[in-house]
Order: sequence, then structure tokens, then C-alpha cells
Amino acid sequence: MKNWAGNITWTPSEIAYPTSEAAIQQIVLKAANDRKKIRIIGTGHSFTALCQTEEILISLDKFQGLISAEKEKVQATVKAGTKLNYLGELLFKEGMAMENLGDIDVQSIAGTISTGTHGTGKNFGTISTQVIALRLVNGKGEIVDCSETNNRELFKAAQISLGVLGIITQVTLQCIPAYKLALQNRKEPLATVLENLKERNASNRNFEFYWMPYTKTAWTKSSNIVEAAEPDKVNFFNYWSEYVLENYLFKLLCEYATLFPSKNIAVSKITAGSVTDVKKVYYSHKIYATQRMVKFREMEYNVPRAAYKDVFKEVIKTVNSKKFNIHFPIESRFVKGDDILMSPAYGRDSAYIACHVYAKKDCRPYFNALEAIFRNYGGRPHWGKMNTLTPNDIIDLYPEFTTFRKHRAAQDPDKLFISPYLQQLLGVM
Repeated sequence: MKNWAGNITWTPSEIAYPTSEAAIQQIVLKAANDRKKIRIIGTGHSFTALCQTEEILISLDKFQGLISAEKEKVQATVKAGTKLNYLGELLFKEGMAMENLGDIDVQSIAGTISTGTHGTGKNFGTISTQVIALRLVNGKGEIVDCSETNNRELFKAAQISLGVLGIITQVTLQCIPAYKLALQNRKEPLATVLENLKERNASNRNFEFYWMPYTKTAWTKSSNIVEAAEPDKVNFFNYWSEYVLENYLFKLLCEYATLFPSKNIAVSKITAGSVTDVKKVYYSHKIYATQRMVKFREMEYNVPRAAYKDVFKEVIKTVNSKKFNIHFPIESRFVKGDDILMSPAYGRDSAYIACHVYAKKDCRPYFNALEAIFRNYGGRPHWGKMNTLTPNDIIDLYPEFTTFRKHRAAQDPDKLFISPYLQQLLGVM
């Protein structure tokens, strides 16, 4: 087995594909009786070893679909293995949509929330904040329900859990009526974007941008709700920009820069020069997602929004030192603070900075240098992205980490869901 990026490989002794909650429960009970460990996989889109196990691996690929929809409340309950792209279609048929999403839609809903995945927009939290109730099978084989109004303390731990409290089986989402977004992508001067960042975030529902290393160029993405406009049809220009340039041509450039490391600066400048303006209107679940065909490694850190400009200034200075074999754009997004125990956005409005390295290159020197900057400002990693945190680091960064560990111990006293990676990360005793 390997994850999407190919940087984590493992050989489980058993792979199970349950089709019902009862089947999941039976697997857990048998594993507990046999004293075997379990890990869960959705799509394997995490860059960390969250899914890695030499024992039992449970895939929820055959546990997808809509369980119920309450149109008056605009709420939907879905099976935990449901992929985001399928979920978007299911909700759309009910006249609903998720309030916000990230830019990849192949993950399962359970994996999405368990790692703290997010989109962008200063008024929106991580995707986990759209969850209002959860059901899981804990390490004792019990089916446990929790929500904002029932067993709330456990719920705040379960909204972002790294899969250590149990196997999530049902997710109830607070949705909104289906809506269309007008997306505008532009090539702009980086200095202009940074100077007007507060206004950009205030005037757009969703705003993010990419900086092309070694250049003065940014690629901005803004989207806003439109009521009357008809959805666009896919045209050749958009297809060329979104699929050919961003995937096939970019992959060729990545290969070139890998073979000839001295050409990274040139490749980054070519990438910046090839960026085109794109404008389109479509239903929200089709606008957020971007197809990613070029494999990479990723590190993403959350920093306090108030510190963002200082952090990014240091990032620019470090990258422009030209010490690193990189050319991938650096992405910046903005997220509202929340009260979820293990959320990177816990207690603070946040900015996320994501750094990528082509899969065939060594990412460690680059990631180590930028991680040091992020950590200096109290940075917290996206749990599905590469990081070097230790239990002591987490204690310092997460005020409610002790509370989270108490819930973990109560739900899984025999550490059924704790792998060597999670033991090292969380320091489970």
C-alpha cells in the first residue's frame, strides 16, 4: 500500500472493506479480542503516516452514500467513507451544498475532517466546523453518538481526531442551499496582493493566492456567490488553462527541473509567465475543486492571521536565498478560528501557508527551513501534511491537548487505533 504522494508505503496483514456500520463494529470487536491494531484509510491523501499499519487496515470505500436529508434544516447525514466529489453531487440533488470546501475533492468526508482540512475565506472555519454531529465505533466496539448538543465535550475532540478515538461511521453536516460561484483567477504583482490583502479578504467570499518562487508574481483566486448567472459550459480556453497548463505542461517542467537543478529559477519564471486569467461561473462543488495530477510532497502550517505578513516576509527572504531545489508555487489561504480541541485554528483567526516539492525531489532541507519560520510564530501543522512535531511540541501549541488525550484514553483504552507513528506523535501512554 502507498499514499497518494507515494512517500509512505506499508504492508498491512489484512485489508477490510466493510459495507455497513455493523460490519465495522464486528471488525473492531474481533481486533480487540485478537489484540490487533487497526488504522483507517479514505483516499490516502495525507502526506503523513496516518494510515500506515502492519496489522489491520480498514478502507471505507464501500461505505459511501447519503443516509438522510432534512431539507427544512438544510442538514444531511452521510456515511463516513463518502468522497467529497460524490458528496457534492448527493447534496446538490437535495438542493444543498457545503458552505465551503478545499481545492481537492477526492478525500473521504471522514478523512477530511479528521485531519483538519480547510478551504479559504476569512468568515469560514475548517471543514470540521460544518459538522454538527458524529457517530463512531470506539476501541471497545461501542457505537457512540456525539454532537453540539449531545456529549459535546467528546464531540469537540472528535471533530478533528486523527482517527484515534474510533472509526467514524456517520457525519451530519450543516449545509446551505445550493449556490453558484463566480471564480476569477488573475496574474498580479505580489507586492500589490500583499499591500491590499486585508481588502481582498474583506471584499471576496473566498480568496487565496500562490506566489511563484524567485519571481514578483502572484496568482490570485477569488470567488463570490452569484444568483442570476447561468453556469458556464466547459470551453477550450478553460480546459487548456486548468488541465493542460496546470498538469501536463507543469509536469514536463517539473521533470526538466529535476534533471537540471540549476534550472529551478528559470522553471519558476516560466510557470509565472504561463499563468492565464480565468473567469467562470458554476455550482459551488464544481468550483472549489482543482484536479491535481502532478505528484508532490506538501507541508502546510497555520499561523496567527495577525502575524501572516511578517511570516510571509521571512518565507520570501528564505526562498529567495536560492538554496533550495524547488520551483512549486507557495499557497496562502485564510481561515476563521474555532473551538475544536486539535484544530490548527483553535482559538485564533488564521492564515495557512502551504509549500510543495515535486515528488521526485528531496523536500527535507526546504521544509525544515520553512518549518523553523512557522514554528517561531506559534505555527501549527495541518495534520495530513508533513511536519516534525513531538508530543512536547503539541503540548505547547494546543491548550486542550491534555483534554483530548483523556478522551482518547476513554474511547480506546487498549490503544487499538494507535500505530507507531501516532505513538511517536501523540506520546500515548
